[in-house]
Amino acid sequence: MKINKITANFRKTALVAACAAAFVAGTAAADEHTLTIGMSFQELNNEYFVTMQEALETAAESLGAEVIVTDARHDVSKQVSDVEDMIQRGIDILLLNPADSVGVETAVLSAREAVVTTVAIDAQAEGPVDGFVGSKNYDAGYLACEYLAQQLDGEGQVALLDGIPVVPILQRIEGCTDALNEYDGIEIVTKQNGRQERTHAMTVTENIIQANPDLNGLFSVNDIGALGALIAIEASGQDIKLVSVDGHPEAVAEIQKADSPFIATSAQYPADMVRVGLGLALAKHWGAETAPAEIPIDVQLIDRDKAADFSW
Repeated sequence: MKINKITANFRKTALVAACAAAFVAGTAAADEHTLTIGMSFQELNNEYFVTMQEALETAAESLGAEVIVTDARHDVSKQVSDVEDMIQRGIDILLLNPADSVGVETAVLSAREAVVTTVAIDAQAEGPVDGFVGSKNYDAGYLACEYLAQQLDGEGQVALLDGIPVVPILQRIEGCTDALNEYDGIEIVTKQNGRQERTHAMTVTENIIQANPDLNGLFSVNDIGALGALIAIEASGQDIKLVSVDGHPEAVAEIQKADSPFIATSAQYPADMVRVGLGLALAKHWGAETAPAEIPIDVQLIDRDKAADFSW
């Protein structure tokens, strides 16, 4: 399969296009009252989402808008309650980062009933959202696992660390699986849920290594889970190569170490993602008829050679 060429220019073009559409529409039709933006995160105990929050607050400040932020802590029931509370507080725009793509539909329906413009960020949401902005997650999984297979010379046993039931995670697993299946000498020996948490992923990886003593490689759907897996890999003393998705600063620092089992991550761009998402939401809120329904954000494979020059 062919992965689209990844360039910084694409990301800048997408960002400029989305924001230009928003501000052109806003010049003609912006409300006179202070704009209130709500963002519901699946979690904030992760620098990836904290980076998003900081970018959102900076962008909102430049607009003179108020921001309300909530943390679902991976609990979709709490997320639905958080969104309903924000609606009661009079938000105009909802940026929704789902804890569960299906379970969050109740919140999406409540926002639609209240005439709140809703854009899903990072993970798709069921229901009548006005738009979606997220990474090319299939590509992220594919790029990481293609690189892993190449570093294993096309042979060996590989395990997969899965995560929460949202579309991006499923797409990463699909992309990884497709890449590994292109190599006849690669065997996927197991897929287990690391929950995208460091401690749980460490324990799961310990069990995987114990059950598969000839394991050669591991793919994690996110960097935090991979950092937990790394602890288990290093403790085992085995030569197991590790790849992941996100571009988390701690993961990038590990990849820079010459002797680290952590060899690459498919990096996302959380600050760009939320800025583009806000731009799309503003365009929709102010009535732009040509704003797209979805804006995909490219990913970039960060290996040891690129790690020193990369940051979110």
